[in-house]
Amino acid sequence: MMLGLIHYRAPGDTTEEFVRWAAGAGFECVELRSTDLEPEGCEDTVANARALKALLDEVGIVASAVSLGNDFVLLDDDAIAAQVERTRRLAELTLMLDCNIFRTEGGARKDAVPQDREAEAIIRSVEAHLDLCEELDIYLAIDNHGVVSNDFELQLEVFETIDSDYVGANLDTMNYRWYGYDVDRLPDIYEAIAPWTLHTHMKDGRNSRADYKGAALGDGEIPLDIAIRALKDAGYDGAYCAEYEGQESGDVGYKKCLAWLQANV
Repeated sequence: MMLGLIHYRAPGDTTEEFVRWAAGAGFECVELRSTDLEPEGCEDTVANARALKALLDEVGIVASAVSLGNDFVLLDDDAIAAQVERTRRLAELTLMLDCNIFRTEGGARKDAVPQDREAEAIIRSVEAHLDLCEELDIYLAIDNHGVVSNDFELQLEVFETIDSDYVGANLDTMNYRWYGYDVDRLPDIYEAIAPWTLHTHMKDGRNSRADYKGAALGDGEIPLDIAIRALKDAGYDGAYCAEYEGQESGDVGYKKCLAWLQANV
């Protein structure tokens, strides 16, 4: 078990500055972005990955996951194949960090994929990745994010249909509430998703959609203690990564989140 944060709204204008700040603040791990591995204009991504691994080792912090920045809501075979090739390229870089978990999107809603086929689209896209996952020992943690994969029943359909150890959830504690589920539904959702969880975003806040307000962990309405209990009961021993979307600076907000994690996980 490690306590970390994602590379989002945190101090640091560069990847190096972010990593150094995270380590200095006391975090044990970070979820990096695909753009940290493939920065715009970078001509040697292998050298960049090696330098990033050296930096992580220097400051004593590890990468818990890399955000893939993908789209699985696809039915077109060529588009799916392009996603697989992109994932392979990023996987080879990610493994250089001694990390083998991708935090993935479910994907974006689009006219080309009818809503009643979104689960089918995700399943087809993920199944196309399974040979790669098995070959490289890479795991796909599908985030409950946006308006497609925040439907926890759709998530479960995907997980149960594919039924692979390489495919599971990135459990975001706030996003189900943002999507529109009432707070009193969240414990049952956490319990259902916890056995499939490969990575987490520990996030707090209040309300849904346009009324959503982010908060430091413990300052919102999300039953974080219940989420943690569900994860532990399911045997989850991976990273607990804070995501902060409150009104204070990232420096203040993420330090509050870390203090809450240290006291409660």
